[in-house]
Amino acid sequence: MSEGLDVSEFITGYLAEADEHLTNASTLLVSLDATMRRRETNPKAVRELFRALHTLKGLSAMVGAEPIVDLAHEMETLLKLGDKAGGKLPESSVDLLLKGVKAIEERVKALKAKKPLEPAPKALVDALAALRVDAPTSTPAAALSLDPELSAKLALAEHEQLAQGLARGRRGRRVDFQPTPEKAAAGFTITAVRERVGKVAELVKVVPRATASGVVFALLVLTDATDAVLAEAAGAAPGQVTPITLNAPAAVAVDVEEDDARDDSEPAARDYVRVEVSRLDDALERLSALVVTRSKLERAVARLRDGSSDLRGLQAIVTENARQLRDLRGAIMRARMVRVSELLERAPLIVRGLSRASGKPVHLDVQAGDAELDKTVADRLFPVIVHLLRNAVDHAIERPEERRAVGKSEEGHIRIACADHAGRELELTVTDDGRGIDREKVAQRAGAPVPRDAAELLDLITRPGLSTLDAATRTSGRGYGMDIVRRVTVQELGGELKLDTRPGAGTTFTVRVPLSVTIVDAFSFGCGDETFVVPVSAVDDLAELEPGQVVATPDPNAAAAHVRLFRHRGAAIPLYLLGKLLGCPGSSAERPKVIVARQGVEAIGFQVDRLIGKQEIAIRPLKDPLAMVPGVTGSTDLGDGKATLVLDLGALASRHAFRKASA
Repeated sequence: MSEGLDVSEFITGYLAEADEHLTNASTLLVSLDATMRRRETNPKAVRELFRALHTLKGLSAMVGAEPIVDLAHEMETLLKLGDKAGGKLPESSVDLLLKGVKAIEERVKALKAKKPLEPAPKALVDALAALRVDAPTSTPAAALSLDPELSAKLALAEHEQLAQGLARGRRGRRVDFQPTPEKAAAGFTITAVRERVGKVAELVKVVPRATASGVVFALLVLTDATDAVLAEAAGAAPGQVTPITLNAPAAVAVDVEEDDARDDSEPAARDYVRVEVSRLDDALERLSALVVTRSKLERAVARLRDGSSDLRGLQAIVTENARQLRDLRGAIMRARMVRVSELLERAPLIVRGLSRASGKPVHLDVQAGDAELDKTVADRLFPVIVHLLRNAVDHAIERPEERRAVGKSEEGHIRIACADHAGRELELTVTDDGRGIDREKVAQRAGAPVPRDAAELLDLITRPGLSTLDAATRTSGRGYGMDIVRRVTVQELGGELKLDTRPGAGTTFTVRVPLSVTIVDAFSFGCGDETFVVPVSAVDDLAELEPGQVVATPDPNAAAAHVRLFRHRGAAIPLYLLGKLLGCPGSSAERPKVIVARQGVEAIGFQVDRLIGKQEIAIRPLKDPLAMVPGVTGSTDLGDGKATLVLDLGALASRHAFRKASA
């Protein structure tokens, strides 16, 4: 990266966020001081303070504020150990942490005044480094009325948080939530339930458990609300809310390797999105038009009541109302969208900091285009990008002498590219020209067999706690970065994560996530007795299957027997029997239909039994790991109360091609 990179345009945003995190840190330290004076622990405050300083450190590294990075690093190291010890910190730690926050505030003010930053006070850094907390593998703690399997999932700090809340008279409760299609259709997903329960209770932990009837999420909370209120918030039966009580002290085993980023109890923070005034004006104009239409509708209904009008006038108003609703929907969605280029504008600063910290010269090429995505998706996607960049610089890019020895330029290269797929998915790739991933080394580190393909290798490197570095650095090596990438991409956003690596040539990670959970136009169609939908933007053409348009494969017993060739617009394109791909019972449709989609530049046909129609749908991503499969992007309700799957036809074709190749 160029040392002459101008960071002045990022300073304004950095100062605003830094002030917010410093204010939060000061408040938490005051709370910590009060509890320590009472000879008590405050594990929640310790964990939140760690997160505030960890975020501040990352922001400071982006703008090259190294003295702040040094201070925050030593402070978060102490707090991380305190978190693993159940929130216990040395008595003198609060004073030192307050001095550290004060020193950071002084340097933030210097940045604001455009003055040079003084180095981090050596005496303070040394004093913070000298404070260490032993994180025990087991410690006497208050025993809770939880079954052993569930109790083992809690970190020591979470045990302490529950025990302290119960000791102070709060009510501890376990709320079980089991996802079902009916609950999802009613808006009760695990994400929605966490938000609803978080409004009436303090979430301590959310633990997924596999049972004979499916996945059940156990929400452990502290609350002052009644069981009926909790059950209503979670969409659960009263019997699915059980008390957590405090018993006699006992030895509680905890997993000291639990990473802060894996905590499921973090409540959703308030968030903001910067919107162009013109977009808000557009939304207001659409709303004004709806108000006028409502007045027209009221007058038309009054005339119908008096018998002085017919239904044709009412139908015209309904048609106008539908158009205006579509316009308003589009205006609101545009207000929520942010450019991917804005999301990636901090990437050069991240790579610059990583390059300086590792001593490896690295050049970053960003190709963001004009793609946009929902602000919520963008915020969740940014940590994925950060971890992929860290992984590329620390693990993939070789040192200058190593690159010279194999005939590469001394400067490593990383490329970020993204593309909008059919107006509903963003595909983002992070490519480096490093050493590639050594499968045998990864397998040796993991104590597992050597992966046979890229999918098995990806599964291996995303294991929690696995790292190929011999020692942790200030930026990576703890073994949780790639696990976070997979968890956010696949579990939280309902997307896909792929890997392509070549020894000595480099590695590419491909992330595909939905642009938004939004309302889109879609075609509904039937295969056998089942109904499916596909977004209109993903469809290239619709056609009827006429006799003589199809050519069968030479070998009807081959693995690709349900793939034929279809004559379409003067060319022969692959034609899939969609019912067979989806495992639906066949039917004897007299005039089957063909949906033509595109996979890159190639057209692909999918034979279906019938086309039902076109309508607006609200896509809900599938977040349950047991329900996520390639080719299914989400579900919707067509008005009949049933969950209908939303298909990704290109992914279905790719999945079939992969199975054929494997066979």
